[in-house]
Amino acid sequence: MAILENEFLKINIRNKGAELTSLIDKTSGTEHLWQGDPSIWNWHAPNLFPVVGGCLNNQLQIGDKTYPMERHGFARQSEFHVNKSTNEQAIFSLPSSPKTKQVYPYDFDFQIEYTLKEKELSITYRVINTSRERMYFSVGAHPAFNVPFTSSEQYTDYFLEFEHEEKLERHLLSGSGLFNGKTEPIALEGNKLLLTKDLFKQDALVFKNLSSSVITLRSRNHNQFVRVAYSQFPYMGIWAKPGADFLCIEPWLGCADSEGEPVDISRKEAIQQVEAGNVFEKVFTITIGQ
Repeated sequence: MAILENEFLKINIRNKGAELTSLIDKTSGTEHLWQGDPSIWNWHAPNLFPVVGGCLNNQLQIGDKTYPMERHGFARQSEFHVNKSTNEQAIFSLPSSPKTKQVYPYDFDFQIEYTLKEKELSITYRVINTSRERMYFSVGAHPAFNVPFTSSEQYTDYFLEFEHEEKLERHLLSGSGLFNGKTEPIALEGNKLLLTKDLFKQDALVFKNLSSSVITLRSRNHNQFVRVAYSQFPYMGIWAKPGADFLCIEPWLGCADSEGEPVDISRKEAIQQVEAGNVFEKVFTITIGQ
């Protein structure tokens, strides 16, 4: 486990999944991260690799072979090594192994770097291709933030504020978590998406064409906020377990498969790639403020 701390924030990260498990605003004493109630949703902020979302038939097709692949990939269930840990920075590493090669044939080192600066936590995904061929993958984040921030408030006191006014169009998922080819508009009030407990009754809101690269979780009752900035991540998922007191803001470089026929990993929607011997790196940030 690693602990990052300064005068503003205290952050805990566990080795399993290199998962952020606590994000405390020391000024207000607020725990902003969902604490993983196993009766509701037993995660905090899983990291998604080498796929985001579900695969058709729970399989990944790579060349002339198919591999079993669970929803959101294996990284969130894997034990990472801690390469570096200070008060301001922690670097976690998941290298390929005989176990990972049973489901994903590439040689790699998947690293997650957490860096704390004042009230901002930056999270870097680094994929190092140590194989002799081009490597295909998806990667994404799934942090769950407590809503409401205080016990005196309600879920419906909160809203998401987009950087720009948006014409929101969600891409609908089937019961098996695959895109079904349908879309649906989502109404905003200006640039605000009001939170309700039935907003996610049809699963996540998945957006593929946002103009905003910043989303802020706010209350109408005070100035505390959680802000996620994701300019390098073109896909966004917004989700909560229906009725639960949290909200996930999920920057993605990848997405679920669509219903229909399987396709090779190289032709998956939003797939990423890195050449042999090269490094892929993308960053997003979480800021706590008031």
